[in-house]
Amino acid sequence: MTSPADCTPRPALIIACRLCRLQFSPPDKSFKLRRNHNRKIWGDQVSRYDRYVLSQYLLFFGFFALILVAVFWVNRAVVLFDRLIGDGQSALVFLEFTALTLPNLIRMVLPVAAFAASVWVTNRLHNESELTVLRATGTSPWQMARPALAFGIITALMMSVLTHFLLPSSINQLALREREVSRNVTARLLTEGKFLHPAKGVTFYIRQIDPDGTLNDVFLSDRRDPEQSVTYTGARAFLVRDGDKAHLIMVDGMAQRLDHKPQTMSTTVFSDFSYDISSLTQKIGQTTRNIRAISSLELLTAKETITDSEGYSQGALTEELHLRFARALVCVTVALIGFSALMLGTFSRFGVWRQALIAFALLIGVEGLRGIVSEPVLKNPDLWPLIYLPALSGLAIALLFLHLASHPSLLRRRRRAEPGEQLA
Repeated sequence: MTSPADCTPRPALIIACRLCRLQFSPPDKSFKLRRNHNRKIWGDQVSRYDRYVLSQYLLFFGFFALILVAVFWVNRAVVLFDRLIGDGQSALVFLEFTALTLPNLIRMVLPVAAFAASVWVTNRLHNESELTVLRATGTSPWQMARPALAFGIITALMMSVLTHFLLPSSINQLALREREVSRNVTARLLTEGKFLHPAKGVTFYIRQIDPDGTLNDVFLSDRRDPEQSVTYTGARAFLVRDGDKAHLIMVDGMAQRLDHKPQTMSTTVFSDFSYDISSLTQKIGQTTRNIRAISSLELLTAKETITDSEGYSQGALTEELHLRFARALVCVTVALIGFSALMLGTFSRFGVWRQALIAFALLIGVEGLRGIVSEPVLKNPDLWPLIYLPALSGLAIALLFLHLASHPSLLRRRRRAEPGEQLA
């Protein structure tokens, strides 16, 4: 027994019934006038259907994107939390770093969320017979694909804003904040009772830290020079800042220098000694920008300058620039693949799970092809059109599926021919 909620007509069914009434209404004396009037109403009903389905696409797209971003965010937030809080940073710094990583997470999940929304909504319309009714009115799959195309264009615009503007800006800001945090030597070194390794070949230890900031019983081992190693010990020490530099002032201590080749050791006792620890932090002037942090305009107009100053090859810069445009095109492709693949199925109580699996396999194929075409472009920048091959291939497959859905007789002939071939 069906519930009253199940008997409530769906918006697409109402629109489809109106289209059916308009198409099959009998002619009368004022047939020409009524035909023009019906065409106008037909266009209004079709546009209402497009808006309804597009709203469903966007609704479920937001749902799937939120779920996927949350999953990836939790995995990364755990590692980020341990690193920042372990270095003595506050929770506000953790939230800031998390917010700056969101554009990259959204870029990763946006095509998958668009594909999932396209498949989910199309399958829902299929199971509730809304697509079947629309087909009965004579609406072609090409017309029914308009909401999916509009949805793909909207997600492509989102991806373009992310890759061309938000992502480079967030990566630059994240790198800036990471350098500021790395300058905070106090947060990295002031941990009592624990051997720390702020840089390769450097070991630092503090037995106790007084409330006034005095460091008691300090041990510092510097083994970065392959020819000699130096060990410093001090009864007390203080951290002093001088502009961008930071110095460790050790009091009442001793320095032991070991030369490896002659195997000799020299010992120096001092009352106070200054050690520059700025080198233990990340140096600002020697860092190279992440290639994703470079703006698209700069990639387009200053490739040679970037190559000379930052060492990126022409192939890497070309691949990154065109990949930003190709990612937007991929969003259109996956939305149309999700819709067109399910349009190949006929109405069944078992749904269109086979077509959904085909669409998922095509999504994996498009993503796999993207990894294959990148290598030739890195070696030869003139092969940049290969970057668009995965998206264009998927788009061609989606158009082929729509063509087959518009001509179901082609599929029927093939299905009829297969049993005949098996009997032969």
